[in-house]
Order: sequence, then C-alpha cells, then structure tokens
Amino acid sequence: MTNIKLINQRGSALVIGIFIITVMFLMAAALINILSDADEQVNLEVLGTRAFAAANSGADVALARLFPLSGLAVDRVCAANSTWTPPDVVGFHGCSVNLTCKGTVVTGVTQYLITSEATCLAGNCDGDSCIRVNRKVEVEARD
Repeated sequence: MTNIKLINQRGSALVIGIFIITVMFLMAAALINILSDADEQVNLEVLGTRAFAAANSGADVALARLFPLSGLAVDRVCAANSTWTPPDVVGFHGCSVNLTCKGTVVTGVTQYLITSEATCLAGNCDGDSCIRVNRKVEVEARD
C-alpha cells in the first residue's frame, strides 16, 4: 500500500516548482516595470525644474532689456517675439527659451506682459527616446 501512494505522488514537486518559478518571474517583471516608471518620473521632474528655471531666467532677461540698469527709458523696446539662448551650463543644457512681450497703454501708463516659454529636451530626439518638457512663466510690469 505504501508503494501505491508513492507512485501516485510522483511529479507533484515538479508542478509546484514550476508554479513557484513562474510566480517569481512575474514578480520580477513587475518590479522591473515599476523601477523603469520611477526612473522616468525622476527624469521628468528634473527636466521640469530645469525648464522652469530657464523660463524664469528668460523672463529676467526680458525685464532687464525693458528696464536697463542705466534707468534710461528712451531705449525701451518690447519685442513681440524673440528668443533667448541660455548659457551652455549644466543646468540649462538642452533648453531653449522663447520670449514674447506685449505693451499696452492705459491712461498714460504702459503695461507690459512678458511671456517666457522654455522647452528642455533629453535623449535622442531624432529617434523615439526623447523626453520633452515645457514650462511657461508670465510677468507683468509697468512704467
């Protein structure tokens, strides 16, 4: 009777082993996917911060053009569309900034609306592995 029980139970350990290996494989695949998503989120966060800093710097440049340190209001020019190329430093690498300025005169006072839009790129943008982040800052100023 003992021999009959042993013969019927052969192969059950193999089925359990295959089941455990399959479950471990699925858990490893899910963990790799989670880590890949977390890595991409960190990259987007860093690029978003770079783009925001570049947009703020572009707005500062536009304000410096409108209100120079010399204080002379004669050369005040509000360019409709212009670009500002950030310096080639690590923080601004791969970023470009587009500036727009609109001046409106209300009861003898000129009000300016400056829009600075920065786009930062990372990866191979000619292929399919490109990350692109865009941030926009608006500043209002007046004489």
